Amino acid sequence: MEKVNSQDAVEGLRSKACAPAALAARGVPRVRRRLCVALWLAVFTFLSAAYSPAQQVGPTESQVKAAYLFNFGKFVRWPAPPDSRKHSLEICVLGKNPFGSVLDATVKGETIDGKSVVARSVLSLHEAESCHILFVSQSEEARLTAILAGAKRLQALTVSDIPHFAERGGMIGLVNQADRIRFEVNVAPLENAGLTVSSELLKVALRVIRKSAGGD
Repeated sequence: MEKVNSQDAVEGLRSKACAPAALAARGVPRVRRRLCVALWLAVFTFLSAAYSPAQQVGPTESQVKAAYLFNFGKFVRWPAPPDSRKHSLEICVLGKNPFGSVLDATVKGETIDGKSVVARSVLSLHEAESCHILFVSQSEEARLTAILAGAKRLQALTVSDIPHFAERGGMIGLVNQADRIRFEVNVAPLENAGLTVSSELLKVALRVIRKSAGGD
């Protein structure tokens, strides 16, 4: 695998040529595919290593997690969208927003697959009908089971830093491992919701889980 530094990766991935959808198309040259994969791996490796509480400079934990939320949107395919989802890709935060203005700043002016990316806070699943990515705040842990049950009909990518989130039936759990922000993926709820996740994302996950919340 080619070695690419994180700055080159960020610049390279601004090109639509390295979008996961483009790489999935037939006839993509092998060299380009390998280079793009190397770029994606470099970005996620950079994100996992970027945050350190001991550092005086560098991205904060909120900035790293916000960057993850944005980049996850490039590796997931949703079913045919209803009208409310056609023109933008919404990243929603359910419950107490831990990001402040960081998430808004992260997605400002960005697009994924031609859709403008927007961030907003929601207080209930009813307000999350048009959300593509739903971040469940730690403030909602007491009602997590009910939230995940209700989120199934939304066909939204559920993400959280609640402990053991992926094991408990969430799709992507953000975890702190040795002062690095990593992520776990549970493919069972993804498949149940009709979402398709890129194999490239699974390659850089800390752990891939293949069971439902009940252990089926």
